[in-house]
Amino acid sequence: MKNDELPTGRRMVLRIAAVLGATTTVGLFASDRFAPDRTPTPSGPTTARPARPTPAGGPGRAATAPPAAAGPQAAARLAPSSYRLQPMTAESPPRYRRALPPVRQRPLLRVSGIGRTMVLSFDDGPDPRYTPAILRTLRAHGVRAMFFVCGGMAASRPDLLREMTADGHVVGNHSWSHPNVTKLAPSGIRDELGRTSDLIERSTGAPPLWYRAPYGAWNRHSFEIGAELGMEPLAWTVDTLDWTEPGTSAIVRRVMDGAAPGVVVLSHDAGGNRSQSVAALKDYLPRLLDAGYHLTVPRR
Repeated sequence: MKNDELPTGRRMVLRIAAVLGATTTVGLFASDRFAPDRTPTPSGPTTARPARPTPAGGPGRAATAPPAAAGPQAAARLAPSSYRLQPMTAESPPRYRRALPPVRQRPLLRVSGIGRTMVLSFDDGPDPRYTPAILRTLRAHGVRAMFFVCGGMAASRPDLLREMTADGHVVGNHSWSHPNVTKLAPSGIRDELGRTSDLIERSTGAPPLWYRAPYGAWNRHSFEIGAELGMEPLAWTVDTLDWTEPGTSAIVRRVMDGAAPGVVVLSHDAGGNRSQSVAALKDYLPRLLDAGYHLTVPRR
């Protein structure tokens, strides 16, 4: 036997020792990786964080985990199984959110569409005296519209918001209490629009994508805050002036005279006696359809 050869028995013993040593080393790194240590935060209480293994080739021995905490802090430690799951949960992709619209300097006045497309819109509701009748007329003709609701009105009738959504109508934001937003501080505008958006989302399952300033009064802050809330500003092209109660025939005439591709018609389903608005819709809606107009809602 040559001098550099070992007996078979000794080689086997050395191999077993090497395997046991490697297993022990791996176990140490694994336990060190997942064992939490305690690091004081600037505010005082301690928080758990994973201990970092000593870099390969670093000086000295590998750092050892500190002794187990005693008292109430010991109960705050996470169980090893849940602690290991934390990074996976933290790194999961965020829920999809629609991209915010641009901050505009003026509201949209018309909508784009193919052919003779028009939009009917109703402000200030919902009102249980008039909104249901408007919904029935739209449903009878298979037409969708936009309802810019006030949060103060909608809070007591979320069922009407759900009915609008079920029929395919667009529910927009018309503030909470119908103020002139140009006279409000930015915090007041955010409260008026934010509360209404929250109410619409709770009632319908989705936040509003459109808003309309009361009285058509806009300013820079309203455009900025509306965009922050994910909404586009929409005004109107044809004002029926139905809020002045001019008579059913006057409302019908204004709608028919102003009808054109891309037009947005403004009417109201609340804020006063809107029986003329209800009667006018029953008159001009079939006329518009007979004239070849496609009455629909804008897409985002």
